[in-house]
Amino acid sequence: CTRRGIVVSYVPDYCIPEVADHTIALLLGLRRNIVFLDQQIKQGIYDLSAAPSMSRLQGQTLGLVGFGRIARAVRFRAVSLGLRVVATSASGNDHGTGCPMVTLDELLSTSDLVSLHCPLTDSTHHLLDETALASMKSHAVVVNTSRGALIDHHAAWNALQQGNLGGLALDVYDPEPPNLKDPELGPLFRDPRVVATPHAAFLSRESVAELRRRTAQAIVDVVEGRQPEQVVNPSTCESLGLEPR
Repeated sequence: CTRRGIVVSYVPDYCIPEVADHTIALLLGLRRNIVFLDQQIKQGIYDLSAAPSMSRLQGQTLGLVGFGRIARAVRFRAVSLGLRVVATSASGNDHGTGCPMVTLDELLSTSDLVSLHCPLTDSTHHLLDETALASMKSHAVVVNTSRGALIDHHAAWNALQQGNLGGLALDVYDPEPPNLKDPELGPLFRDPRVVATPHAAFLSRESVAELRRRTAQAIVDVVEGRQPEQVVNPSTCESLGLEPR
């Protein structure tokens, strides 16, 4: 596109509140057994003792893997629930939040809840593999609203079966959509310790409208001689003489 003089624009921050809310919802749905108990009642079973044991959220440690805009929004919400929050990122930048920044190893070994918010790269592919999952507390739960391939799902399923992982909440998969009839991984999605949603974290009427509006605005900006809000190749804007923001 740069060689052809085409401006590349994108909208990286249109659904931050939605994904942060969804992350907390998955965490609560899993940790408070809400989904499990709801399914039990709908099957005609009214039995509190059927659910896994629950611990008070307040005072537990939430580890955020990645500390971008969504992770920081999750932290804001989690602190209000009384959670202690730590984070890890490639830069180690706390962005002025005062959030303790730790190594990934320390985060995994000390967190009761782990939420993934990092990009998928060669170095983060299967970031949570058999070794990483084995280093976590056996009651710890993992929430993934980022990219499916950050987790080795076979390793996660083995950890659940062996009692080395407390639960898993997934909104993203590898591949996507997942094969729910896969003889190896199908049981993972049917396990009561797993909460799954179909890549829905981004979704709201407002987020979709915002995405469409800002995408259209970027096109209008270029047509009218202005540089769009977010540009991947600013040199192209300069060569086209677009007015900077």
